[in-house]
Amino acid sequence: MLTAQRRALILESLASGGRTVVQLAGELLVSESTIRRDLDALALDGKLERKYGGAILTSGSRATITDSGREEGSLAQERDRDYDLRVRVAEAAASLVEDGDIIVLDIGLTTPLVARALHGRRITIITANLEVLDEVRADDAIDVVLLGGALRRNYQTLVGSLTEQAVAQLNADIMFLSCTGVRDEHVLDNMAVEAPIKQALIGASARTVLLAHERKFPGTGAMRICTLEDVDTLITTEGNTSEELLRRRESGRKVIVA
Repeated sequence: MLTAQRRALILESLASGGRTVVQLAGELLVSESTIRRDLDALALDGKLERKYGGAILTSGSRATITDSGREEGSLAQERDRDYDLRVRVAEAAASLVEDGDIIVLDIGLTTPLVARALHGRRITIITANLEVLDEVRADDAIDVVLLGGALRRNYQTLVGSLTEQAVAQLNADIMFLSCTGVRDEHVLDNMAVEAPIKQALIGASARTVLLAHERKFPGTGAMRICTLEDVDTLITTEGNTSEELLRRRESGRKVIVA
C-alpha cells in the first residue's frame, strides 16, 4: 500500500471517532511505528490532533477534508458550478456509448449528467457514485452495478478498501474519468481516498475517456491519477486553450470539443 493511500485510510477511519495506534495498526496491517510516523505527518499538515496513544481529527471528517488540507464544499454548493460546461461534456460522452456497452461512471459531478443522457439505453453502468444511481435506478433498460464501500456523505459516493476490492473483479468497455485538474500532462484529483479507485477502474476498462471542461486546465489537485498518454479520448470545451490540449492535438490523439 502506498503511503498516501494508507494515510487516506487513517483519516477515513478517524472520521467515525478517535483511534489508538494499536487499533490503526491492526486495521491496516502495518507496524505501530509506521502508524506513528503517519500520524505525526498528518498532524503536521493540520489534519488530525495527536492524543496519548492515538489521534482524533481536528475538524470535520475524512469525507470533507481534501488532501490540500482544505474543507470541501457540500454537493449542493458544487452542483451548480460550471453546470453548462459539464452538460456539454456529458452529452458528448454519451454519444460514444453503444448499446450493449459496459461503462464505468466515475466519482464526480459530470458523470451523473452522462447517466441522465443515457436514459433508455440497453447498457450496463458500473459506479460508486450515488448520484449516478439516483439518475438510473428507475430505468429498466439499464443494468446497474453499484460498487460497495464506505459512504462519503457530502459527495454521495462510496470509497475505501471495499470499493477497491470490488473493482478487481470488473471488466468494462469504457471508463468515463472525472478529475479536478489537468496540469503538466497529468490528470489530477484532490482526494487521496479516491485516487486508487480511479486508477483501478482505468485498469479494469478497455478505454478511458477523460471528462475535463476548459476550467479543469489547470484546475486543482495534489494526487496524480494518470497521464494524458493513458487517456484514449479527451472531451473538453471550446474555451480550452491549454498547452496540454495543443500538444494532444498535434500528436494526433483523440480530442472531442463539446
